[in-house]
Amino acid sequence: MAGSQRLKRMGDQVQRELSDLIRSELKDPRLGGLVTISGIKVSPDMGYADVYVTVMGRELSNDQNAQAHKDTLDVLNGAAGFLRQELGRRIKTRITPRLRFHYDNVTAHGNYMMDLIAKAVRPDESTDESTDSPEVDNIDK
Repeated sequence: MAGSQRLKRMGDQVQRELSDLIRSELKDPRLGGLVTISGIKVSPDMGYADVYVTVMGRELSNDQNAQAHKDTLDVLNGAAGFLRQELGRRIKTRITPRLRFHYDNVTAHGNYMMDLIAKAVRPDESTDESTDSPEVDNIDK
């Protein structure tokens, strides 16, 4: 139990520091859009940290969007050594986990589902709203 609390605290601290490092230190133009760290999972031995990111702020087609996410992950995984080094300076722990970046599609999938729900709930524009519904006619009789 105490180990899981320690891992949670470590993950929270890594998330805070890493988000600041990505925002302030990485100046690669392929990082267009807002890179958000949605979660971090630290391995029990603290050797690795799986960092889940989402990229927001881009209105692209599905193919362009997939390429933009791939480019972002390439940049982040390429800078993982630098980010780990800077992270080690900031958090002052004996072990600094190696960083592995993954795209978190939960947010994108949630937005897709919300769009589907909005389309399903939206009234059909082809129906005439001036006609009375049968339920209203039955109540008046």
